Amino acid sequence: MDLEASELIDDLIAGLSDWRGRVFTRLRETILAADADIVEEWKWMGSPVWSCDGIVAVANPHKGKVKLTFAHGAHIPDPNGLFNAGLEGNARRAIDIFEGDAIDEPALQALVKAAITYNRGRRKNTATANRTKAGRRNKA
Repeated sequence: MDLEASELIDDLIAGLSDWRGRVFTRLRETILAADADIVEEWKWMGSPVWSCDGIVAVANPHKGKVKLTFAHGAHIPDPNGLFNAGLEGNARRAIDIFEGDAIDEPALQALVKAAITYNRGRRKNTATANRTKAGRRNKA
C-alpha cells in the first residue's frame, strides 16, 4: 500500500468534519476489505483511488454528497442497483451518496470484487493479444 497515498486519504477524511467523513471512512473500509490486493493511490491532484490490476474506484467529496465512481462500472454487474449516477456513459458508473443514505456494504463489496474480476480479465486478454501479435510478427 502506498503509505503517502494512505496518509493523504487520512488527511482528506480528517478534514471532512461532517457526515461525509463518516461515509468516506465506511467506503474506504468496505473497499479495502473486498480484496487483500487493493492498493490505495492519490491521483488527479486530490482524488483517492483504489486499484487492483487497474483502477477499481475513485471517491470524491462534494458539497452535498460523496461520489464513488467505478472506472469500468458499465461493464460489471450491479444486481443490487447501487449505481445511481453516470448511467448514460459507456465506461464509468457512480454511486452518489447523500446525507442519511445507507451503504449496503455487502453489495458494495460485491461491486468491488466484480470490478477486480473485470480488471483481471482485461489484463489477461491484453496480454494474450500482445503475445498473439508478437507471434505473428516473429513468423513473418
